[in-house]
Amino acid sequence: MTNMTDLDALSKPALQINNLSKTYDNGFSALKNVSLTVPQGGFFALLGPNGAGKSTMIGIISSLFRPTSGSVQIFGTDLLAHPSVAKQYLGVVPQEFNFNQFEKVEDILITQAGYFGIAASEAKPRAKKLLTALGLWDKRDNKSRELSGGMKRRLMIARALIHKPKLLILDEPTAGVDIELRRSMWAFMQQINAEENTTIILTTHYLEEAEQLCRHIAILDHGEIRINTEMKELLTQLSVETFVLDLTNALTNKPVITHVTEVTQPDELTLEITLSEGESLNQVFEQLSAQGIEVASMRNKANRLEELFMRLVESSDDTGVNSMTEANR
Repeated sequence: MTNMTDLDALSKPALQINNLSKTYDNGFSALKNVSLTVPQGGFFALLGPNGAGKSTMIGIISSLFRPTSGSVQIFGTDLLAHPSVAKQYLGVVPQEFNFNQFEKVEDILITQAGYFGIAASEAKPRAKKLLTALGLWDKRDNKSRELSGGMKRRLMIARALIHKPKLLILDEPTAGVDIELRRSMWAFMQQINAEENTTIILTTHYLEEAEQLCRHIAILDHGEIRINTEMKELLTQLSVETFVLDLTNALTNKPVITHVTEVTQPDELTLEITLSEGESLNQVFEQLSAQGIEVASMRNKANRLEELFMRLVESSDDTGVNSMTEANR
């Protein structure tokens, strides 16, 4: 039965950060008055270059660090005032493997459940469900040290979910994982987001993950929020896009293509075509066909979010501010 505390939490944002700052003892300011709201049920990307402040923010939310100033609320519960209550709502998958390497896979989940007051009789069926969904059930009696890197990543996710948190933070969950396994993990993340209404915050260096999975995005840089908007809104700001064309036959000279921003030829079997708004890829194919040039396949040189992200960071490094920043403050 849902109590009044739970009902009250259901009316609050999953995460509310207000004027959060963190200055370390050496004087380095990792976060500078950061404010951020993550709505319930969202799939939220938190991106930024190395040193942007993401790890510090996650460390504060996870109660590993105390902020210099500001507040964090998880489903309306103040993290600093009531940490034990707030952490009941929270599951965190850190970058580092931090479970007991000599403990059995299933036991790791049962032990974790015990920290949240969940009896083994309740935890075991939940563990079986999670391990099965993540392809680890047949490894349940193995010591965790015997797992591959990808299996350990999935075990970290299962452990974070054992107490059914309403907010899940995934910090680089697919780092070092091959593309096939990454896609299966994406599917699982989408499933728990949709079926269990679990709010997910994802940090990743694989920007195609963020573009495909997340509906909202915040970009942190130099301890400040530079972008905080819906993913589809951010992607509309992309003014140019580069396509890589793989050719059927080798070209000795670069072809002449008009009405495009740029044409480059990395090698005899490859063309790169950069288009701005209003320029047509169909016209490119028509011109190539007229010159007897056949295209075998085509792909984007970089995903759209990656292009935007790099421009933002480069501009921020040069000027400390960005026109995209101003538009989204």
